[in-house]
Amino acid sequence: MLHGSQNNVPNNVSLSSDLGSDLLYTEKFRFLDRACIRSQDGEHTTEISAWRLCTVAQVQQVKILISVIPIFACTIVFNTILAQLQTFSVQQGSAMDTRLTRSFHIPPASLQSIPYMMLILIVPLYGTFFVPFARKFTGHDSGIAPLQRIGFGLFFATFSMVAAAIIEKKRRDAAVNLNKTLSIFWITPQFLIFGLSEMFTAVGLIEFFYKQSVKGMQAFLTAMTYFSYSFGFYLSSLLVSLVNKITSTSSNGGWLHENDLNKDRLDLFYWMLAVLSFLNFLNYIFWSRWFSKGSTSSIRTSQRETHAAEDYNHNALNTGKNVGAVIGHDFIP
Repeated sequence: MLHGSQNNVPNNVSLSSDLGSDLLYTEKFRFLDRACIRSQDGEHTTEISAWRLCTVAQVQQVKILISVIPIFACTIVFNTILAQLQTFSVQQGSAMDTRLTRSFHIPPASLQSIPYMMLILIVPLYGTFFVPFARKFTGHDSGIAPLQRIGFGLFFATFSMVAAAIIEKKRRDAAVNLNKTLSIFWITPQFLIFGLSEMFTAVGLIEFFYKQSVKGMQAFLTAMTYFSYSFGFYLSSLLVSLVNKITSTSSNGGWLHENDLNKDRLDLFYWMLAVLSFLNFLNYIFWSRWFSKGSTSSIRTSQRETHAAEDYNHNALNTGKNVGAVIGHDFIP
């Protein structure tokens, strides 16, 4: 049986140290709260292993980490789309008319800079005009919550692939049926839309991770953004291999088998990504609602509140209550 008493509470469970910073408590995964409780078996042990007994703050950090994993996972498909813009869309541009003037040709690889140029232009406008306007209706300091911002970005990413599929179909038909080469400017919409999408998703994800962090977790959670990038590019390679394997027949090598886009069906691959992106958006809506429901509540305490909490902790432990009473929630014995 698990229980808490004044003698059972280790010295490393410091309420003042936990509440001295912003402690994010969540009702989710309450079974992890048992890690804060010392069992009767170790009652006479003077030293307790950190692997067997944790502080309240450590448990909350684990809860936060587990809670943000679904949000993190939903951005992987977003970065898979980014991988297509940096690979197939560049190849798509190489098959088009790259002339800007008679003597100057646009390097297809330079199209990758369009989303980042969009970020440079739009982010200041977003903070200057949109945030104050949205704040009037939402009352949120950032205009809209980070989860909403990520959702908008994931939604717009779908239209980036829709635009890419439509333009690729037009380019392929013109090349195969009319022997014409479209201008490279035709594929700029897919980059522009993705730039808008990245302004919401990428920036919103960093903001979300940072706001969910407690002291000591900011760097780690922010670094998860780059994990999403890496997983997205790995998923891109996996999708290309799977699509070629599934769509290949005895007479056809698959949608992306050849290096010649006029023979491949890149447009169908883009449509598949658009559907996958939309399904990912619906999946994100589910997990964002799950995260928001009974999510974390920040316990901000002044020095006076900290002393009051310490007094409450002392009284609660004297009456035989467990460590969960420290933060106002009794653990299940």
